[in-house]
Amino acid sequence: MLDASIVGSLPKPAWLAAPNVLKAPWRLVGTELQEAQNDAVRLAILEQEEAGLAIVTDGELRRRHYIWGFLDGLTGVDTERLAQQRSRGGRYSATTEVARVVGPVERTRPVFVDACRFARDLTTRKLKVTLPGPMTIVDSVADEHYGADRKTLAMRFARALNAEARDLAAAGADIVQFDEPCFNIYIDDVETWGIDALEQCMEGVSARTAVHICYGYGTPAVLAWKTKNTDWGHYGVTLPLLAKSSVNQVSVECAGSGVDVSVLRELGGKDVLLGAINVGTEDVETPEVVAGRIRRALEYVLASQLYPCTDCGLVPRSREASQGKMRALAAGAAIVRAELASPIDHAVHGLPRLSAEAKAGRR
Repeated sequence: MLDASIVGSLPKPAWLAAPNVLKAPWRLVGTELQEAQNDAVRLAILEQEEAGLAIVTDGELRRRHYIWGFLDGLTGVDTERLAQQRSRGGRYSATTEVARVVGPVERTRPVFVDACRFARDLTTRKLKVTLPGPMTIVDSVADEHYGADRKTLAMRFARALNAEARDLAAAGADIVQFDEPCFNIYIDDVETWGIDALEQCMEGVSARTAVHICYGYGTPAVLAWKTKNTDWGHYGVTLPLLAKSSVNQVSVECAGSGVDVSVLRELGGKDVLLGAINVGTEDVETPEVVAGRIRRALEYVLASQLYPCTDCGLVPRSREASQGKMRALAAGAAIVRAELASPIDHAVHGLPRLSAEAKAGRR
């Protein structure tokens, strides 16, 4: 109950890449790079365990970027010679650098399976592996080969993602998560083809499946948009659609945005990964602040289905802040977990008693 985890990414150590920089080039090459990445993953899993997280990731420390890491394993995509293109609906900038589709896109080999096995051998805790979602991939590439519409191209990527997700589950991943921040941007597309593309990704995957939807990393451009934004109703459209889908878990940003947590009731019986840590600041929340955010979510989600999490990836943050936020996340969850088990604290905090039905995950 209230098992805590991060969305996926952690800051890269300075000896691996420039800290707090998205898409930073590696400082090493060849076997030296592989050895450094192995060491970074060991540290990342150890830090998550020591912080008290119940579900861990490899910190995405083998990827320059959460999207490019997967694209680098496919044929037909160039992540070195980039194009400029409008993406994310122009929300954060007029144009941005994107990878280029320059030939047939195929997954001719597993991309993250060896990395999954390496991480699996390091921990007995539940292991989550993240993949970029097909809508977000399509919004992050310039198609110079197919000339296809976005839905057609997304379905092509979805088939590659599905093959990868199946292999990750077989390699020991307990959870496979698809990152779809674009579900908060292209609302009409989510309904017309985004859910279908996500379903294609999840077909036949034996691990639990999750989808992560947020308002972006805690970078200056994203934070500048957030300070001016007045419409936080996107989840009100996407969450009911996801409630009808086959995805097991939905990860939502609630700490660093103006989202009203009451929208979580729209998810029905899905597991909810509650964004209870603001990834847009170096300030470390106290466990009491995190506990308060969890309590508010418990008004709308069963405790047996609530998983405290970060809003988004921690890669732009310092390692010190990242470690502090993970500890606060786990400690805040522990506070509320103890309250749920105590009749006295239930009365003090107005928390619902955890019934047998709640423990079983039934409303």
